[in-house]
Amino acid sequence: DVQLVESGGGSVQAGGSVRLSCAASGYTFSRNSMGWFRQQAGREREGVAAIWPSDRKYYADPVKGRFTISQDNARNTLVLQMNNLKPEDSGMYYCAAAPGYIEQWFVRSHYNYWGQGTQVTVS
Repeated sequence: DVQLVESGGGSVQAGGSVRLSCAASGYTFSRNSMGWFRQQAGREREGVAAIWPSDRKYYADPVKGRFTISQDNARNTLVLQMNNLKPEDSGMYYCAAAPGYIEQWFVRSHYNYWGQGTQVTVS
């Protein structure tokens, strides 16, 4: 079975940094696309960043220049480094996995595996 487990969330003041990790089991990062999504109260889950097997990376406009997605294929771990955080970055952050290369990285239905989420609160 594929399992994605996020960690690293917490509370931080505006301008601070948080590093999220997603550990995968039963899944090979190097051949599949991975993404980070977030869901804020009363809003739909939205794409934050994604990375392809080719290491090409995508970011949502609100986080460009502040967030960095990366992966450690040897450890099957996906990382989201979030810097200069703003209160509007608060939310539940989810790791997601999709087979191979995907069009429209920000479309939730393209991902077939999801983690349980980790909460980030920026005040």
